[in-house]
Amino acid sequence: MNHFLIAPVVLPALVAPFIIMVVRHHLDLTRIFSLASTVALVAISMVLAAQAADGTVQVYELGNWPAPFGIVLVLDRLAALMVLLTSVLALVVNLYVIGTGWDERGANFHALFQFQLMGIIGAFLTGDAFNLFVFFEVLLIASYGLMIHAGGTRRFQAGVQYVVYNLLGSTLFLFALGTLYSVTGTLNMADLAVRVAEIPAEDTALLRVGAVMLLLVFAIKAAVIPLHFWLPASYANAPLPVAALFAIMTKVGAYAILRMYTMVFGPDLAITEGLAGAWLMPAALATLALGAIGILGSYRIGRLVAFGAITSMGTLLTAIAMFTPESVAAALYYTLHSTLAAAFMFLVVDQISERQGIEITAQRPMPQSGLIAALFFAGAIAMAGMPPLSGFLGKLLVMDAARDHDLVWWIWAVILVSSLITILGMARAGSLLFWKSHGVAAAASGQEQPEPYEEEANEQDESPPQRVAALPIVACFALLSGLILLTVFAGPASRYAEATATQLFTPQIYIDAVLGRGTQ
Repeated sequence: MNHFLIAPVVLPALVAPFIIMVVRHHLDLTRIFSLASTVALVAISMVLAAQAADGTVQVYELGNWPAPFGIVLVLDRLAALMVLLTSVLALVVNLYVIGTGWDERGANFHALFQFQLMGIIGAFLTGDAFNLFVFFEVLLIASYGLMIHAGGTRRFQAGVQYVVYNLLGSTLFLFALGTLYSVTGTLNMADLAVRVAEIPAEDTALLRVGAVMLLLVFAIKAAVIPLHFWLPASYANAPLPVAALFAIMTKVGAYAILRMYTMVFGPDLAITEGLAGAWLMPAALATLALGAIGILGSYRIGRLVAFGAITSMGTLLTAIAMFTPESVAAALYYTLHSTLAAAFMFLVVDQISERQGIEITAQRPMPQSGLIAALFFAGAIAMAGMPPLSGFLGKLLVMDAARDHDLVWWIWAVILVSSLITILGMARAGSLLFWKSHGVAAAASGQEQPEPYEEEANEQDESPPQRVAALPIVACFALLSGLILLTVFAGPASRYAEATATQLFTPQIYIDAVLGRGTQ
């Protein structure tokens, strides 16, 4: 077996307790081990992505127990893509956190960070539905600790809301798994696909109930309207670098929908045909539309980007809900873009909040306002899906994939109108934060006592907040560079997405790889 396959799960699982038990009182050592682990994780993910690029499906049998009796980890193109995206994002966020000193504002940040990576990557690699639930719980516990990092009443209240919603989702997940197990006698995804296909149509009522409950669970994780209520407050009130890492968490729900509803409850399965798409499409379009309206009405920069994340999930799930190879390929390309864009904007608004506060109001110019304004402008273009960045290409791919869909005009209209509303909302916020702030400065300069403000501005320029300097800006530019590279190399990226979608819609390759070892 290829032991590299389990390394992305084992590495953070070992580093996290080591940090807690050995070096938690030494911040510099904690940072070194956490950063070294994340760098190693990127290297391992790149190796796994290279191994999966030819379409080979690799299986790792824990304890050498073959499927379906033992738990397996499975690497295909989709899993490799998501693991690599997670590890790269984690490295950038880790650098940003160290550069800004966010990890000093509470206890055990880096240990929780590593546990979070373990849960996310484990969810992408697991080939067992119950193990998916376990990894969901790992990332839920770690994400709650990260969300309330540095304390605060508002942050704690948002954290409680986040936990309550997700615990309800976890309870529903258990009911769904119990229902499926009672019908099929297995929770291995590949074995589940085989047994579901063999069940007579007259005995599938409970099976359809389980499929619907699973879809609701994954919709909660993906923040689909009307199950999205936990996300705006949670992401807006969490430490914004943590929210940048959370940009990948909603993608876990989208990933689970893709995995389960192309393999186990595939579009060609008669007993659940159209079940997912019929409900998911209108919900995704509503998510897209209301997320854009939320951007226009946001009065705090954290909520602005949180609603932007909801809007991007609406676009992504609109593509997934069509359940065709073309639409899924578009969804995968857009997944890369939306994750990088949302994380980038969360880091940029953290820079703004550290200098000027969280309110979207006209204030005096902030330190480094020109650079921060340029970064905000680039992030607004990315989130709105405007050229020349990759969001424009992603939305074009989604719209092109919808040409033969029954709701094509609705899909095109909602995507285009929501993009316009997003542009208006971002322009409004940018003008208040940057353009009108110069008007405030000009008004202040006409008053009787201009010198104190000038002295205060000079002090801010000469003595900026500690650690708000090179490394955080480098981290922001790293994500912006990712968006630019995704645009420049849109051809290779879209071809990889197409190959991944083709593999998803040929589930027998996955099934044979997982169950074939059990018959040897």
